[in-house]
This record gives sequence, structure tokens and C-alpha cells, in this order.
Amino acid sequence: MATRESATIESSNGINLDARIYKPAPDDNNSTSTDQNQLIVVLVHPYSVLGGCQGLMKGIARNLADHGITAVTFDMRGVGKSTGRPSLTGFSEVSDVVSVCKWCCQKFNSNRILLVGSSAGAPIAGSAVDQVDEVVGYVSLGYPFGLTASILFGRHHKAILQSPKPKLFVMGTKDGFTSVKQLANKLKTAAGRAETHLIEGVSHFQMEGPSYDTEMANLIVTFISSL
Repeated sequence: MATRESATIESSNGINLDARIYKPAPDDNNSTSTDQNQLIVVLVHPYSVLGGCQGLMKGIARNLADHGITAVTFDMRGVGKSTGRPSLTGFSEVSDVVSVCKWCCQKFNSNRILLVGSSAGAPIAGSAVDQVDEVVGYVSLGYPFGLTASILFGRHHKAILQSPKPKLFVMGTKDGFTSVKQLANKLKTAAGRAETHLIEGVSHFQMEGPSYDTEMANLIVTFISSL
């Protein structure tokens, strides 16, 4: 079975972030030794202001560890045991994501990070992608590209759409924040490799639920194998 450890990671302005590390079982034949080629997945949780927390990402993290991949979840500023205050637009939280990625590179002696953002965590993670050289790819789970959500997160769009790094956008076709057409229109302008995976008939919050954790993890594993 996968193992779980706790950690505290320092972000900007002396903010401390509460984190969990999900590691493959030591005897897991799939697991890789700690070296620079080991890929670490950093998972960014949904909107802090609406109750988003790292607990929502633990099912995906456990599944990834069962596949032999080390995964890290964390509470962004002002959530759970993490200090500081959350921001409305998620811009302060970008430095939290960058700090966690850099910490992972040092802790695991790794130069390969995959960033995965869920819901509002997707634009926040997207803004961090090109701020960390070691990030080799990005997966969005339900990116809120729609007009209403763009009032809060619109200024994040440019960063991920202009990034040359490989990107995968996973979304339910009944997502209430972004239509399939809006997603397609946004990705027309995307640089580099930008893939889409649509889940038929599924809503935004359904896809965030635990019943889709295994499917999300499998999509992430397939994407990793293509990097």
C-alpha cells in the first residue's frame, strides 16, 4: 500500500503550508528510485474561498501512488493548518504553488514536476507552470474558462495558454462553468501541445467528487507516459 507523510512547506511572506506526500509502497515494482528522472505530481486543490482543500485531492494522490508515482497535496494559504489568508483571484496562491514545486525538487532531488489543478486550482496552477523550470507538463481538471468565472480568474488564462509546455484539459460535457465550445475556443489560441479529454454527461462538481478519482488518476498516468 502507498504511504502518506506530513510536511510543512514555507511559501512567500513567511507563510507555512500544510502538505501531504503520497509515496508508492517500498516494494512496489512500478516505483522508481529517487533520482532526477523521477517525476513528482503536485496537486492544486479547488477554490479556497468556497471550501477547497487538499483533502479533495487525496483520492487522486493515493491512486497515483498506487501507480508508482509520488504525489504531493497541500492546503493553500488560509486553508486548514496553512497560515495566511486566501485571495479572491488566486494570484497570491500562485507563489504557494511555486514554493511547493521548488520544495519537491529539493526534497526528491527531482527535475521533473507535473502540475495538476482542479477547478479554480487549474488557473492558479496554470499561472505557476512557466515560473518553475522543472515543471514538464500540466493537467487541468475542470478549468473555469466561462464568462462568469473569468471575472475572478480571467487574468490567469494567458499564462497557461501561452506556455509551450504540454497541457491536458479534462472536463465534463455538462460543466456549469465552461461549455465545450468555450473550451475549444480558448484552446485554439494555445501554444504547444494542448489536448482535451471530455467526460460525457458529467458536471463540474460531479467530476470533482471521489467517484471520479480513479478515472482522473488514470488520465494523469496516461498523460505522464506521453511526456
